[in-house]
This record gives sequence, structure tokens and C-alpha cells, in this order.
Amino acid sequence: MSEFTHINEQGRAKMVDISEKNETVRSAVAKTSVMVSQLLYERIISHQMEKGDVLSVAQVAGIMAAKNTPFMIPMCHPIPLKAVDIQFDWKENEKKYILEIVATVKTKGATGVEMEALTAASLCALTVYDMCKSIDKGIIIGPTYLVEKTGGKSGDYQRKGSVL
Repeated sequence: MSEFTHINEQGRAKMVDISEKNETVRSAVAKTSVMVSQLLYERIISHQMEKGDVLSVAQVAGIMAAKNTPFMIPMCHPIPLKAVDIQFDWKENEKKYILEIVATVKTKGATGVEMEALTAASLCALTVYDMCKSIDKGIIIGPTYLVEKTGGKSGDYQRKGSVL
């Protein structure tokens, strides 16, 4: 069983010991998208949603998600985040309105922040859904993926090519 990093000698889950790892600056960027109807797009950008400013609330939700990742994903270590940024960009493609969400997370620590970035992007998208579902339940979320990460033992990673 010792070949698995998150399994103890009894074959049960454990949190990996990172106490001997060097603290380095690490970052991760994750991306997702939310496809909405033209009606939703127009209401979101004109701030005419009943629940309030969709993107402001989603942005705060994404930041909170990054900060709380170890409380939602069992094997994630609580780490001191140094920065969390959520960016939005609208794309229109053949009468489809797509909100691109990019979450960037940074730390100086002994483990990476990929899960924090992915969690931030995901919860940000789910918050958009929650705030808009009363108008249209046909919202589509995804794909969600890691764009890049820096630092750590495994080195840097940069996604190449399209995810679709």
C-alpha cells in the first residue's frame, strides 16, 4: 500500500506529510465558463437581477471558496493564501453568451494551490447559476480545467492546446 501517497499502512486515507518540503512561491490559474441565454446576459450586464450584482457576488464566492478549499476537499492542506483574483470576460459566439471565469491563486508554502484555483472557479460558476436560475435553468457550466501552475517539486505546468 505504500505506493499510494494518501493511503496509510492500514489501507486507509491519510493526509500526506509535507513537513519536510521546502516553502516556495506557487501559483495556479484555473478556468471555467458559464453559457447563458441572451436574456440572462443582458440582465447580468445591466445589473437587473433580483438577487443583485451577479458578478460581484460570484467574485466574492470564488475568493471564499479558495480560502475554504481544505474544508470541502478532504485531503487538501490548509495553506496560507497570499492572493486570490477572479477575472470575468464575456464572449459571444453564434447567439451564445459565454462568461469565462479565470481564477488565479498564489501562496508561499510547501504545497500547491491548484485545488484552490479550481475550487474558486467552480464555485464562482455555481454562484452565477444560483443567482440566475429563477430566470433560466438551462445554464451550462464548464469545462473547468487547470490552465497553468508554477512552483513546487513537480515544476511548472502550462496547458497546451484547446480543452474541447
